[in-house]
Amino acid sequence: MTTPPYVAVIGASNATEWELASAERVGQLLAEAGCVLVCGGLGGVMDAAARGSAAGGGTSIGILPDDDRDSASRHLTVAIATGFGEARNVIVARSADAVIAVGGEFGTLSEIALALKMGKPVIGLGTWELGRDDLAKDPIVRTETPDDAVTQLRRLLPQMS
Repeated sequence: MTTPPYVAVIGASNATEWELASAERVGQLLAEAGCVLVCGGLGGVMDAAARGSAAGGGTSIGILPDDDRDSASRHLTVAIATGFGEARNVIVARSADAVIAVGGEFGTLSEIALALKMGKPVIGLGTWELGRDDLAKDPIVRTETPDDAVTQLRRLLPQMS
């Protein structure tokens, strides 16, 4: 049996309407593509992505910062209470085969950096730009729409059907 791709959708809990709509569409497209959604399990982009995954009939896993599941998005299939606070960002990044960042704040930036350090592809939809004098280019694959983000994901993850 082949394991489906696990894709983290990351972004701000205080998200804009555009970020919420984009995350929900990404979640739905991932579900339709047979991917397992991984997220931080709370509100904003995380909740919207889980809602989209549920609408698409998918599986979503929330890696919660708290030590109980009371604050989890009601749209999650599985909520894992870690009690790790922001350190749970490492688990989100490590659990995924790839990451799609939708907007985001500093927590999102940390997940992007962790994923890149782990050698995982990161697709950006209106998110941070990374630069350093010795980098030839920003390591984030830039996209404009949720559909384009999932198209790029298919290109980067050969195990996607």
